[in-house]
Amino acid sequence: MQDKRPTEAEMAILGVLWAQGPNTVRAVHGVLEPERSIGYTTVLKLLQIMLDKGLVRRDTAQRSHVYEAAVDRTAIQEALVGDLTDKAFGGSTASLVMRALSPERASAEEIAEVRAWLDGLENGGDA
Repeated sequence: MQDKRPTEAEMAILGVLWAQGPNTVRAVHGVLEPERSIGYTTVLKLLQIMLDKGLVRRDTAQRSHVYEAAVDRTAIQEALVGDLTDKAFGGSTASLVMRALSPERASAEEIAEVRAWLDGLENGGDA
């Protein structure tokens, strides 16, 4: 999957498709444009690139083509976290987690959620 890693802009498009399901270029643009100031033709070009990379599928049965995510959110997250762990933390998951859970980044609720997950792992669960 190394050569198929989504860029930041592609991740934004995947986020829309994961949240809303299959959608037209116009609909994806409508969600992204207010927050990213991105043009319609840019969204179209990115979706075409993503199609070539295997990140999305396109349904051409209708006049307006409909795109849907072709990759699982969890698989992408795992790959990106693995890359980050290797590149920025020398492969140390503990260093990554400690940085992510620093007081400036994680709320008390998030830390409690992680603690419960770790407790589940220690007790033999799948967490």
